[in-house]
Amino acid sequence: MNPLKTFQDLQYIRPDFGELKAFYEDINARVKAAQSYDEVKTCILKEEEISSHFNTMAVIVQVRHTVDTSDKFYEQEDEYINQNYPELMPYVQGFNLALLASPFKADIDCEYGEQFLKAVKLGADSFSDKNIALLQEENDLVNRYQRLTAACKIPFHGEEHNLYGILKFFSDPDREVRKAAAQKYADFFEQNDAELGEIFDRLTKIRHQMGVNMGFKNFIPLGYMQQGRMDYDEKDVASFRQQVLEEIVPFCSELYKAQAKRIGVDKIHFYDEQLIFSDGNAVPIGDSAYLVEQARKMYHDMSVETGEFIDFMIEHQLMDLDNKPNKAATGYMTALNDYKAPFVYSCFNGTTGDVDVLTHEMGHAFAGYMAMRHQPLQALWSEPTDIAEIHSMSMEQFAYPYAEMFFGEKADLYRFQHLQEAITFVPFGVAVDEFQHIVYENPDMTPAERKAAWRDLEKKYMPWRDYGEENTFFNDGGWWYHKLHIYHYPFYYINYTLTTMGALEFKKKNATDKAACWQDYMTLCKLGGSLGYLDTLKAANLANPFAAGGVKRAVDYAIDILKKQIEG
Repeated sequence: MNPLKTFQDLQYIRPDFGELKAFYEDINARVKAAQSYDEVKTCILKEEEISSHFNTMAVIVQVRHTVDTSDKFYEQEDEYINQNYPELMPYVQGFNLALLASPFKADIDCEYGEQFLKAVKLGADSFSDKNIALLQEENDLVNRYQRLTAACKIPFHGEEHNLYGILKFFSDPDREVRKAAAQKYADFFEQNDAELGEIFDRLTKIRHQMGVNMGFKNFIPLGYMQQGRMDYDEKDVASFRQQVLEEIVPFCSELYKAQAKRIGVDKIHFYDEQLIFSDGNAVPIGDSAYLVEQARKMYHDMSVETGEFIDFMIEHQLMDLDNKPNKAATGYMTALNDYKAPFVYSCFNGTTGDVDVLTHEMGHAFAGYMAMRHQPLQALWSEPTDIAEIHSMSMEQFAYPYAEMFFGEKADLYRFQHLQEAITFVPFGVAVDEFQHIVYENPDMTPAERKAAWRDLEKKYMPWRDYGEENTFFNDGGWWYHKLHIYHYPFYYINYTLTTMGALEFKKKNATDKAACWQDYMTLCKLGGSLGYLDTLKAANLANPFAAGGVKRAVDYAIDILKKQIEG
């Protein structure tokens, strides 16, 4: 393997699935025949090497395909991998089962910790050969959604915008501009209503059948397993949602009342929610190159480790940030395992969200960078998704002292806006989660019934949400169509709300004992996926968000800050 230069220099070599299947057949037989732990360990490390290279090739395809969804070569390679990988899974499953049946399991636990085999078992328990064709169809459908939304071209104010581009007008100081932009946004989804409804309808039924094939009543238990959840269940999540309803929703209503007064409107409408200040929100004071340079300075000041990390990201060009035609409307962090290299993808649009990427996605990337260098197996580099978002959301909070570097004289406005949005996001996040529980409990709902269910949840968790009479599509419950996670990553979204609790805990700690706070954060990052959810929280000195009063304790410091500002 050649040393890493830049992402653009990386050579893509199409994975040979025939060779991969043959490799797994051989390695599985070797594990089963092993007469010593050393033989099993050798097999584990060899499998890591082979799977690492396959994953690296798959990530190269993923990035280049999402950067330009019109590139036919990488579209075809993406389809090739998505169609063939499900057929490889039984062979990977064979390796997992061989490890689980090994008489040397205790030795594996001793060297790598118990979580490694627990995760292997969860992966084995969540897979069935019966689901291979369904997984292939699922991949096709999520790619269809991605292509449809990425190809969006909305004419507005003399220019053509994709979905990310039009969003910047949602915070325009001119209310008529905001209203018109929101209508254009809604028009795109309404014009594609039939196809978007059909895609999700099929996804729901496919996933339901996957759950049934695994012996479950519906998809929900399988969805939880796919998210790596081992130590909490649906009842815990429902209890958390109820705490949000009681502790956060009423305060969000207060925030929006104060915002209406501040921006000079009688009542906040949907298209007003993102304008926090009457003369305009804080916006970054430079282009992407400027912002990346400020991020470099920030991370060098933050710690030695973050300084090394940002230099690595910049030197190897492990970011694609600018918005472009045919670029998929999303943001993510992924990793090139062969090089222990994170990669960050976004679509900058000239709003505060651009800076959030340089903190949020970089928080993910920094955690990956540290775990890759502290955990002995790549299987332990990735933590459960309910932990992963703590890294990113906490990094957003740690960046507050550096806001002047990105926003100049409007830094205080940014800090207020960001903290308000951290709180007001939570009700939306739990609404997405309850929506997914509803639709997967009722897989035969029609697209119209799903939209109605979403609108009811908005009224429950976001009682301030008013689309106005003109925006009939969103009024009828179409807003959820825009949320990629609902289509791509079922049951992921609650993680953003659970981890907001952890991030706001870190915010409180940072105000009282910065050194101890950073030490806990570094512990969290280095752990990767070596512990389960609750044990990871404990190791990082974070509270259990499901416990009675957990939400109130996590958010009280942030709410006090906001209360003083809106009342003062």
